[in-house]
Amino acid sequence: MDEVKQLVTDIKNRNLKPIYFLMGEESYYIDKISDFIEDSILTEEERGFNQMVLYGRDISVEDIISNAKRYPMMAEYQVVIVKEAQDLSRTIEKLASYAENPQTTTVLVINYKYKKIDKRKSLYKTLKKTGIVYESKTLYENQVADWIRRVLSPKGYTITPKAAQMLVEFLGTDLSKINNELEKLQIILSKNSQITPEVIEENIGISKDYNNFELRKAIGSKNTVKAYKIVNYFAENPKDNPMVVTVSLLFNFFSQLLHFHGLKDKSPRNVATALKINPYFVNEYTEAARNYPMRKVSAVVSTLRDFDVKSKGVGANAVSQGDLLKELLVRILN
Repeated sequence: MDEVKQLVTDIKNRNLKPIYFLMGEESYYIDKISDFIEDSILTEEERGFNQMVLYGRDISVEDIISNAKRYPMMAEYQVVIVKEAQDLSRTIEKLASYAENPQTTTVLVINYKYKKIDKRKSLYKTLKKTGIVYESKTLYENQVADWIRRVLSPKGYTITPKAAQMLVEFLGTDLSKINNELEKLQIILSKNSQITPEVIEENIGISKDYNNFELRKAIGSKNTVKAYKIVNYFAENPKDNPMVVTVSLLFNFFSQLLHFHGLKDKSPRNVATALKINPYFVNEYTEAARNYPMRKVSAVVSTLRDFDVKSKGVGANAVSQGDLLKELLVRILN
């Protein structure tokens, strides 16, 4: 995020580079940077003659170079934006010849989503000398809740740890999807509002009581009644609660418990740092560790591996996902 802020600051200050090569698995920041360049470098009057948007599926690298070599008309710069440039992955190295001596009055923006160019080859090495190469990496799951808070804070909103975790569990690590839902909430809520689990449930449709976050908490505290209620709800709504996701999240939880048991320093701060979790959730892990000694945790991890395979249809074709999940819960709690 700091790298993106610096890029935006440089562009605002007209400290422009002739090429911006935006690549990586996470598309959110690629779109944000590209859109900012599209909206800010040229005035509305200048854009008609000096700004064009091309699409990788419709053009060749030679077309990009030809357009980039044009001179601006009655403006200091022309802006050429290439979207979906990953469609040119087989020939993108041909851009290296232009990158060696780019047109200084052109700002060329390449959106190369979901992929990276080979850093050992000449294009990458040349771009590092003459332009900007930004790699947008996918955030780890434990980083997304903090990202949500940082996105909301400048806009005057806060979010509870549980609400942030609900969004992550429901939407995964796709920042664009999460941002879309956050923008919807900002339309509904007044400034300085807090986004709570109740707000998430009412406006996004994620149950605040019947979700993987609450199941994990119930299992960790050995709240058998609550755990069975959640699993029964999952069994009745399998499309909204796929077992493969539940098993994956539980596997991560018990793997972290193994790590917890191995820690010499079990102070809240060290646990949060070592497990890469929000300090808000440390007590949950401490309680779970009391309920599940290391030997039991190891057995649960092994069981979860078996059920991960079964949840994908291997060796359990005749058993419903709901019944498999109930069986898994029995194995964990007993």
